Amino acid sequence: MLKLSMAFGAALAVLPAQAQQVETETYNLGGVRLTLHLHEFLSEEGIAMLRLVGQNQDALSLFVPDGARFAAMALSPDEGLVKDGLLAESAVAVADLPDLETARSAALEGCNAARGPGPDCVIALEIQPE
Repeated sequence: MLKLSMAFGAALAVLPAQAQQVETETYNLGGVRLTLHLHEFLSEEGIAMLRLVGQNQDALSLFVPDGARFAAMALSPDEGLVKDGLLAESAVAVADLPDLETARSAALEGCNAARGPGPDCVIALEIQPE
């Protein structure tokens, strides 16, 4: 019984680190709702770029063409959104998919295929009709 409670205690000690809450921001722009996931690994430049997409119709149109349905962007925690002044190669955005879950899955799949070794990609941006 002691081994079980020690293992349980060790698992609880690790849990908060694994289940970190990610700050989100939501914007409504041009008939869509954007949710930004502001992961701790994002640089100030990366956060500013995501916020620009949420606040500027021209920036949004780079990710989501007019009339597109659901979209998502996934990023590698090791590379972020901006690397050496350019968009990271592993940053993958997909658009015009039938639902948000499909958009998330496609973005994660593309990002994980493009990233190097390290942690799996995570969602940084979700877009859906209002």
